Amino acid sequence: MENVIQLEGLTKRYGQFTAVDHLNLSLKKGEIFGFLGPNGAGKSTTILMLLGLVEPTEGTAHVLGYNATREPLEVKRRVGYLPDNVGFYEEMTGLENLLFTAELNGLTRDEGERRAHHLLARVGLMEAQGKKAGTYSRGMRQRLGLADVLMKQPELIILDEPTLGIDPEGVRDFLALIQTLSKEEGITVLLSSHHLHQVQRICDRVGLFVRGRLIALGTVEELSRQLFPEEDALLEVEVQGAEEETLTGLSGVEGVTRVEREGDRLMIRCRQQSGEKILSYLLHGKVRHFQQKNLAWMKSTTAILRGCSKWKERKIGPFGSSSRRRWPTIS
Repeated sequence: MENVIQLEGLTKRYGQFTAVDHLNLSLKKGEIFGFLGPNGAGKSTTILMLLGLVEPTEGTAHVLGYNATREPLEVKRRVGYLPDNVGFYEEMTGLENLLFTAELNGLTRDEGERRAHHLLARVGLMEAQGKKAGTYSRGMRQRLGLADVLMKQPELIILDEPTLGIDPEGVRDFLALIQTLSKEEGITVLLSSHHLHQVQRICDRVGLFVRGRLIALGTVEELSRQLFPEEDALLEVEVQGAEEETLTGLSGVEGVTRVEREGDRLMIRCRQQSGEKILSYLLHGKVRHFQQKNLAWMKSTTAILRGCSKWKERKIGPFGSSSRRRWPTIS
């Protein structure tokens, strides 16, 4: 099995409305992938097709090597799913809810208790394990939900807007927990969200969805660089043995708007596409040694969110159509 998820031409129509439009996508083992887009973009519909809960109109969805439409039970045995609002038995304690899940998944009582206590500790709910789930806060319920989906030791977990209604500190803790679990246990994660800063914080790659279409794919920085080349960047360079004349000349490089120096460190404000020109200038200048330390894209969050809003209102034609703009896909 090469890819954990493999989607080919996946499409879902409801009458004349197309919720998901010919989606092609693959996810590799161990990565954290973000579905990013406004509400109504088709993210949740895609997830339901991955779980075999909704049948596609066209195309195929393979999850962990299984056809999600033809073999939904095999998919459900291996995939953990956490929706935006988790349902629990309110009169049962957090521990009792996990033990019930363990029983449903065929675990012995001893194994269920061992795993439940281990996961309650991992998600920070050991002290609350004896409290009824109905008394849990929104953040506590989501953490219990994460423990619940991990009871069956899934190879893939799918999170659909899991941080809605959680306070900022709770969001940070929850995202950090997901990232830690993915790295330590090798779990592949699919995170669906309309909050860029959350996706940006933990995801290895991002797919940008608008009106059922995947219009761009890559890291957040790649999307910013490809879709918004005119946005500013801040380039940090460490130089040694540079003559003052060479450093002064940096201000004349196309796209450079400001240069600040602190010892051997240069902070260069520039257009995103000017990075190579700046490094080329230093390479051919009288500089004994230089090293790029960092390249931070300015306004990338604002730019992508602004772009998302515009794309939501724009009619986007099929890829390859000469009458429409072709949006980049980054491998």
